[in-house]
Amino acid sequence: MSYVDEVLAKVKTKNASEPEFLQAVEEVLNSLRPVIDANEELYRKEAVLERITEPDRQFMFRVPWVDDKGQVQVNRGFRVQFNNSIGPYKGGLRLHPSVNLGIIKFLGFEQIFKNSLTSLPIGGGKGGSDFDPKGKSDREVMAFCQSFMTELCKYIGADTDVPAGDIGTGAREIGYMFGQYKKIRSVYEGVLTGKGLSYGGSLVRTEATGYGLLYLTKEMLKCNAKDIAGKTIAVSGAGNVAIYAIQKAQQMGAKPVTCSDSTGWIYDSEGIDVALLKEIKEVKRARLTEYAAARSSAEYHEGKGVWSVKCDVALPCATQNELDLEDAKQLVANGCIAVAEGANMPTTLEATKYLQENGVLFAPGKAANAGGVATSALEMSQNSERLSWSFEEVDSKLESIMVNIFHNLDDAAKRYNVAGDYVAGANIAGFEKVVEAMLAQGVC
Repeated sequence: MSYVDEVLAKVKTKNASEPEFLQAVEEVLNSLRPVIDANEELYRKEAVLERITEPDRQFMFRVPWVDDKGQVQVNRGFRVQFNNSIGPYKGGLRLHPSVNLGIIKFLGFEQIFKNSLTSLPIGGGKGGSDFDPKGKSDREVMAFCQSFMTELCKYIGADTDVPAGDIGTGAREIGYMFGQYKKIRSVYEGVLTGKGLSYGGSLVRTEATGYGLLYLTKEMLKCNAKDIAGKTIAVSGAGNVAIYAIQKAQQMGAKPVTCSDSTGWIYDSEGIDVALLKEIKEVKRARLTEYAAARSSAEYHEGKGVWSVKCDVALPCATQNELDLEDAKQLVANGCIAVAEGANMPTTLEATKYLQENGVLFAPGKAANAGGVATSALEMSQNSERLSWSFEEVDSKLESIMVNIFHNLDDAAKRYNVAGDYVAGANIAGFEKVVEAMLAQGVC
């Protein structure tokens, strides 16, 4: 049995109740086979794969808080510190009812390679809670965030572990958490990213993941003799990633025609109105039914269906495993030429394989959505230097990082004779840097 197969069997036995984590590990290790096979004796002796698939440590804790009716509520909090071989742990805090240890582990594992790809000195970690900020008052959200940080603050720091935002964790939540950390630790430091501009945040952070997604997508198309201008784009999601992916796509001359939320989706034949979408989602925090009501060219549909729309490029920007095999078949049948993941692992393994086998350019999330964490690392740099860079300066750095990520994964794929397989290329490029650091630092 090969070393990869041995480790996969061990991971499946030890983490049998965590399907998302197992999916992430299987996808990564299978694509790394050419690298592992070429170095099997050394990697086996040093237990490289066992070490990289086992978190350094993981915390699960109780988060009690009081709602507006005076009732005490209890949620679970999580933080998984996965690998800090190339820098402090770095990864967002997800607040969503679906959050459990397996999901946090899958996200933290993916973060190792994503952060490595940015070429910035940050390791992999992730955290969050099964708390749902939707429908909660500001006071309730503050009560939860303060309780959450009261425990989390024991394990994080500017040079140890630097959390950020994620699904359900925006500027409001980061602000409440930062205030509590500062109060308890009596330290004003860059312990969280995604902060407000008045207290250490970075310009472009809000737009970063969506903008970065388009910078990489544009470069991928360009390197395959295609132009993003004039392309019709299907986008899922209606959060930060989706909104700013739509905005940047329009700036590049493309036409995004869809978006979605947890209850339904929009098709707008004239192209998504970004200003209206921002008003509904960022200001009113309302449902997409209001978008359709305000715009005659838009159709609202209940449930799932974004990938049924004819498009040239698909950008899944919502959540994990939202694009399945049937969706992939529909995209191929409709002539889709490229899929780039704006969310973390939004495409199932079966769908990914089908898209690649049918000639669709496929950019995995660990590369395509790395713009958010890249800009978070730039925020860390600004905090350390007590500086604040201009929008143009940060945006320029972000674009350079995303273009470099694509060329690094493209080169890695070519070096191991899997040219065009950008999933393998991303995993290989991210893995090589982390493993070099792990081996240099001994068994730790």
